[in-house]
Amino acid sequence: MQLQFWSALFIFLGSYVPLALILMVQDISAKHWGADLCGWKGQWDCQFQIFSHPWLAWASVVVTLVALALTTVALRSVRLVHRVHVQEAKAIPNDLINYVLPYVVSFMGLSYGDPQKLGGFLVFWVGLFFITYRSGQILMNPLLIVLGWKLYEAKVAPGQAGAIRMVRVLKRGALVPGIQVAEEVQDVYLMGEP
Repeated sequence: MQLQFWSALFIFLGSYVPLALILMVQDISAKHWGADLCGWKGQWDCQFQIFSHPWLAWASVVVTLVALALTTVALRSVRLVHRVHVQEAKAIPNDLINYVLPYVVSFMGLSYGDPQKLGGFLVFWVGLFFITYRSGQILMNPLLIVLGWKLYEAKVAPGQAGAIRMVRVLKRGALVPGIQVAEEVQDVYLMGEP
């Protein structure tokens, strides 16, 4: 089964909540880092407009948080209809390079106040999305670890007599040998308890 474009986009965008938060913190005006958030005169003297580019800062955080919420909905909505017998399973580390690169870039002078760098980063990000989507790597998302999902390499018998396959499995929680229900999504098996 191929992931729908929009589901893949939500998964991709949702994985960048930390980057949106980093850029938001970097957008706080320098004059506010040493100042009190509220003065001694009371709550009416508070300064809540601390960002240089509040619309971009808040929009990026909101968009990525909504995408992360939709990611959890999308992963839970996949119907696991195939019974498979897991013979062996071992946890494998996630490929972090596609995930880490944009964070490295964010610390190299990327800010909402520099439209040229922001535009270049957007082109890089769109390219990265299409590469991961077309290569079937969109589910290799380290932020899913935070949501309780783990990546495994497993030896499974998918139901055909004598057929044994080595597959990558994404499962919420531990994967133990035995009967599981699964659905193949872009060369990765999503699994759950029967």
